[in-house]
Amino acid sequence: MSATIHRDLQIPGPIADADRDDPTPEIIEAIRARFPTEGEYDRMLTRKMERRAGSGYRSFDLGLLTAALENMLRDVLPTAFEVRSVRWLTGGASKIQMGFTLRYSDPAGRDVTEDLVLRMEPPESLNATSRMREFEVINALAGTVPVPTVRWVDEDGRWFPEPALVYTWVHGSAKPSRAQSRIAGIGINFGPELREVLAPQFVDLLVRIHTFDVAAAPLDHYERPAVGGTESALWQLNRARRVWEEDRGEDLPLLDVAEGWLEDNLPVLDRVSLVHGDYRGGNFLFDEDSGSVTAILDWERSFLGDRHRDLAWATLYPFGHPSEDGSEFLATGLLPTAEFVEQYERASGLTVDPDKLTFYRILNEYQSVVTALGSAYRVSKLGKTHQDVLLTGLEATGYLMANQLGKDLEEVL
Repeated sequence: MSATIHRDLQIPGPIADADRDDPTPEIIEAIRARFPTEGEYDRMLTRKMERRAGSGYRSFDLGLLTAALENMLRDVLPTAFEVRSVRWLTGGASKIQMGFTLRYSDPAGRDVTEDLVLRMEPPESLNATSRMREFEVINALAGTVPVPTVRWVDEDGRWFPEPALVYTWVHGSAKPSRAQSRIAGIGINFGPELREVLAPQFVDLLVRIHTFDVAAAPLDHYERPAVGGTESALWQLNRARRVWEEDRGEDLPLLDVAEGWLEDNLPVLDRVSLVHGDYRGGNFLFDEDSGSVTAILDWERSFLGDRHRDLAWATLYPFGHPSEDGSEFLATGLLPTAEFVEQYERASGLTVDPDKLTFYRILNEYQSVVTALGSAYRVSKLGKTHQDVLLTGLEATGYLMANQLGKDLEEVL
């Protein structure tokens, strides 16, 4: 289904802050009609709004989640099992993560012991995304890029309090042990030695993702946009516009200007690629001794569409930092932007269109402001997450990104 903008469908009256806290079915449907996007994203965003009213965050202690896990395992495993070493995992701005060890017998009767990770939604997440899509894409990419092995998915919270995914534990670090801790993996400094090893892998793995044969993969919960049209860009713009309308707590004229420019400059899609959606430092693990990348994580924002979205995201200002001598900006803290693009083109055989990079950089900045000043505000205000302190701090980054968005819009208007 091709997405279109229906300007004649009006939301029934101004939406007050209280209306966003407790939206009526009429408000939900009007926003859906005004900003159509991919079917699975529409389902996730609608679910978010329908479940928004009511109590705030529910504390999910380890005992409750272990009981839910064991209920699932009794249904999916044909043999006896034992769950051990249950523990909370740190990291991540939007999901509840629990580590555990599972011992069971395989169909051949052999004892198997695995370290696994449970990844579950809080009552409302910073990103309303699909665990089923994560399950499908990680499964599909096994053997193409380093990813965990997915074991089970609870698509709609049949066993767990919220939708959840279980996959294998992968050893590695998201940042050097000496690196200063930063919010959500922003601005990681890998240092010259690690950069030299990680940068080529970072480019190579992105090329593998973008050249992956999506037509042959079982990605049933993904929609494929049409080549030769602007559908791909419009779906992404509409998703961000919809989230802003659902979550914001203030008017921000800058975003009105940005969405007007974005709507008027939607780029034509030349090739359908698998897009990670959050490809940057902090979302891959590496062995600190060898520098080898051990896993690419956080596939929740992945979609089928324009490769320029990932390229522009990896080069955003908050994810990088200046080189030691201050002479150049290092994209995602690994290599200069021009060199990143050059290496990508050489390795992939695909061209990088500067105008499309500009479009997606502005869209990415727009989306970042929406996430920080819209979703982080609303989720924290309603007390729907275990990460309320982190998300409140994340709001401050929205104004920094808004400043950058304003500068970039000045250059194109």
